[in-house]
Parts: sequence; structure tokens; C-alpha cells
Amino acid sequence: MFRAVFHQSVATLIVAALALLLIGRHGAVSAGLGGAAIVVPNLFFALSLWAAAKSGRASVGRFFVGEFIKVAATLALLVIVAGAYRDLHWLALLAGMFVALKANLFVILTKA
Repeated sequence: MFRAVFHQSVATLIVAALALLLIGRHGAVSAGLGGAAIVVPNLFFALSLWAAAKSGRASVGRFFVGEFIKVAATLALLVIVAGAYRDLHWLALLAGMFVALKANLFVILTKA
């Protein structure tokens, strides 16, 4: 679980660095915020799954409720970013989100 969040964080940093080179500071911030909107809810979801497994209270229902909360938190963070950051570069934001979402697939493909 935490390895997946780590890969997403590293991928977000890489995209933000590339956006800094290609677009500038606003692009890097936008890419970082897009990735963070994915990574932060995933981190809290992984922590809740870990805590539930540690306490012996893991269940399918808890998993689905946690997944719903994770998706709602991601959407809420994106709305907050869109409203709060006036110099948002939408393409960089979407690139940060996409790469954070697909980071684990990239890791699997490079190891195969």
C-alpha cells in the first residue's frame, strides 16, 4: 500500500520538475497540486486500511466506504485547487494527476 503511494509521490515530483522546465513555476505548482490531489487521499486511505488490518477490523464494507471517501476527497481537493490557485495551468494539473494515477502501472511495466 505504502509503496504505491511512494511511487505516486515520486512520479508527481518528476512531472513537476518537467513542468518547471517546460512551462515554468506556475506549471510546476499546477502539476504538483494535481499529483497531490491524488496522493494525499491515497495516503490516508492506505493508513486507514493499515490501521484496520492491524486492529483486526478489516472488512469489505470498510474498504468500499474508504474508497468512496478517497474519491470524494480527491474531487474536493481539485475543486479547492481550481478555486484557490489563480495561475493554474490546466494541462500541467491534468498531467500531474494522470502520472500519479498511472505511476504503479509504469512500475509494473518496467519490471516486466
